[in-house]
Amino acid sequence: MTVKALRTPDDRFENLPGWHYAPRYVDDLAGYEGLRMHYVDEGPADAEVTFLCIHGEPSWAYLFRKMIPVFTGAGHRAVAVDLFGFGRSDKPADDETYTYHFHRNALLAFVEKLNLKNVCLVVQDWGGLLGLTLPMAAPDRYSRLLVMNTGLPAGENAGEGFAAWRAFNRSQPDLDVATLMQRATPVLSDAEAAAYAAPFPDQSYKGGVRRFPELVMLTGGEGEALTPEASEGVETSLKARKFWSREWTGDSFMAIGMQDPVLGPPAMHMLRRLIRNCPEPLEVAEAGHFVQEWGEPVAKAALEKFGI
Repeated sequence: MTVKALRTPDDRFENLPGWHYAPRYVDDLAGYEGLRMHYVDEGPADAEVTFLCIHGEPSWAYLFRKMIPVFTGAGHRAVAVDLFGFGRSDKPADDETYTYHFHRNALLAFVEKLNLKNVCLVVQDWGGLLGLTLPMAAPDRYSRLLVMNTGLPAGENAGEGFAAWRAFNRSQPDLDVATLMQRATPVLSDAEAAAYAAPFPDQSYKGGVRRFPELVMLTGGEGEALTPEASEGVETSLKARKFWSREWTGDSFMAIGMQDPVLGPPAMHMLRRLIRNCPEPLEVAEAGHFVQEWGEPVAKAALEKFGI
């Protein structure tokens, strides 16, 4: 695959609050040769359990800065990856490059490349839409799930909240990521909000930001058909629903940001019904969509539930 891509200058990532992790890169993923994917890899390389953290829109691995120390402090390995188009990973210049399977297949190749085993999947937002489809491709690699505000849509009608978000995103080709993050998560400092915007020096770097809402497998409203972009992931999502409800045998932990207007309690309880033996969720009363900003108590509660 030959893809023209942009690479965010390293100095954009200097002195970010709460982020002191050394960057790691892989640039030879099968099918993505020449594109550089960034990740952080903390804790013992030979740890029994690996926490694989996958972010969503428009965030990056920085989102997990409050969870990684909890996982590694308990002796586990924590790997947090940046999807292509986000964080320190390369950003394809053509918006059309970003498709559902472009992202999913990259994650599958990444897990294979690092040969991750005994994985606790840690997902939220698009990290879940994509990440929740990974275990069915290699069930022996995954033993636990920590899931936060996300879903497995498969062609349903978008609710008002998501329809409004998609319309807003369409009107903002140069989305102000820092302002968006601070509006969604008022506890963020200005410096933390700026850290979320660090990967995007200008509009040309934001192809992934523009495209992700278009790829969500939801219609624009009642009676409308799925767009071609949004229809691509439906079959995979339906297969994943069957996997989680019928074949999943691992331990699960769910945390819900109760202030999320789009993927809050109703959506998460619907997802919980799909996950075999998923226990009662942890409700984080003050958290919105980006539950990881309350990540320390969530991660501690998950470790206690898992008994590790």
